[in-house]
Amino acid sequence: MKGLAEACERIAATTKKLEKTAIVAGYLKSVDTDQAATAAVFLSGRPFPVWEETTLQVGGSLLWRVVQELSGKSEPDLTAAYRQLGDLGAVAGHVLPNQALPNNVQTGVAADAELGNLAPAAIQTTFRRIAAARGPAAKTALVRELLSSVTPLEAKYIIKIMTGDLRIGLKESLVEEAIAKAYGATLADVQRANMLLGDIGETLRLAATSRLSEAHMRLFHPLGFMLASPAANAEEALSYFENALVEDKYDGIRAQAHCSADHVRIFSRTRDDITESFPELPPVLAGFPKDAILDGEIVAWSYLTAESGEQGRALPFSALQQRLGRKKVSLELMRRVPVAYLIFDILYAGGELLLDRTLQERATLLDSLLSIPRQPVFPRSAGAQGQLALESPEPEITAQVLRAPVLRASSPQELDQLFDAAQARGNEGLMIKDPLSPYTPGRRGKSWLKLKRELATLDVVVTAVEYGHGKRIGVLSDYTFAVWDSDHLVNIGKAYSGLTDAEIAEMTKWFLEHTIDDQGFRLTVEPKIVLEVAFNNMMKSDRHNSGYALRFPRIVRLRPDKLPEDADTLETARSIYEKQK
Repeated sequence: MKGLAEACERIAATTKKLEKTAIVAGYLKSVDTDQAATAAVFLSGRPFPVWEETTLQVGGSLLWRVVQELSGKSEPDLTAAYRQLGDLGAVAGHVLPNQALPNNVQTGVAADAELGNLAPAAIQTTFRRIAAARGPAAKTALVRELLSSVTPLEAKYIIKIMTGDLRIGLKESLVEEAIAKAYGATLADVQRANMLLGDIGETLRLAATSRLSEAHMRLFHPLGFMLASPAANAEEALSYFENALVEDKYDGIRAQAHCSADHVRIFSRTRDDITESFPELPPVLAGFPKDAILDGEIVAWSYLTAESGEQGRALPFSALQQRLGRKKVSLELMRRVPVAYLIFDILYAGGELLLDRTLQERATLLDSLLSIPRQPVFPRSAGAQGQLALESPEPEITAQVLRAPVLRASSPQELDQLFDAAQARGNEGLMIKDPLSPYTPGRRGKSWLKLKRELATLDVVVTAVEYGHGKRIGVLSDYTFAVWDSDHLVNIGKAYSGLTDAEIAEMTKWFLEHTIDDQGFRLTVEPKIVLEVAFNNMMKSDRHNSGYALRFPRIVRLRPDKLPEDADTLETARSIYEKQK
């Protein structure tokens, strides 16, 4: 691990992409394939391969306590170090004593004979023990054992890997480039193998033995999602391609459904398994005659217009939010917040990966697949346009799988009309897609565009600030803000984007001079700074004492021309919420 940690230090010290790639490639070639494969996973910023469901379940507070115990530092000293360095791994490297005990005494795992320290594979073995341990006490003991067995530099990067954030300017795409460089493979072959396997370590093993062509699709391993770039207006959107395919932009969560007979799993854009949060969806996605991977959006769904012959409509994200992050969903919650899965793409079907097919071809295959009668898991009734309604043992619980409607536009005027219609249906805006585009996972090009307008802006007062991370170490860049409720301020949101580095530096100086309560990471400040913030929508929430929260808030500008008493009121926020509904 010492060699890997030293390589990470050199990677962090340069901003040049080619140098970073060369350092990674050099390290990978300096160790045997097993260690290089594990190191590739670590250099991607995670303890385990993407496809695995293993998680450490070790929080920042546990790591903080262990670092404090091993360092012997007081809470104020540790807080001061965190303020200076902005990262718990860096703090550990700074405060831990340089007196690591012999590896075999502490962990019983083999050391790397060449480097004389715990090898990456041995570290990962310990990670697996931590993941398997039950309860905070058992996990704490294993973390303490591991961190006391390594040098401060190694501990720095072990903690960074555990928290999933190396912060050395290294993305997985650069690790792919380094693998190609180290083993004489083409970057395209490395990227494709890694995408199919979801395991950059296994990809390295194949590259090292010139077997990248043997990589095959692993169903129930989420692929990367194709991303869209923002378009300022209809004219810009149609400047990239003509005769666009147009869909509503729904206010839900992106979801990839992997379907094989009656086995269905659903993954979020962050590649987390979210199947348990939506237990009514797998039955209506089961029964396809061939294995398939579908791309779409899960939305909260209203069936109020069903009697008129319409399919219903999507509800604001605030409704769906009640369903997120739950391992167990009650029947009552499923009744209260029904959902639909709106499918707009297909990535894999019947053993064929479809990413290189054009969107137009994929759309035809998707329509064909959805039109095939299926053997239901539960009795279902089929409707128009690919609609399937679940009739579960609880008849009040309904789920739908819908083919997202697709229209065409060839002029800015047509796009503007479609945009207005989408917003009238309560949706965010439009997705505008090139019919000839392939599906490119993880890339944000100009083949898919999103056109949306902010719901509104509010003038708010900053009430608290927090220290930033990464390049914003040492500056106060995360702002909590409030609106007026009669004669007092109530918090309604938090934002950290929108200001320039110069503005953040200037405001940091001001906030430090006008602090009311210093809580370490967070400072309560005099409520005198007014911001204009934009947001996509508003939801009811107990996160803030206003009873509301803003979705995707971003700072439009500082408002030095306004006094705090000129900021907006809770009544204004409430009216925006009602208008949104």
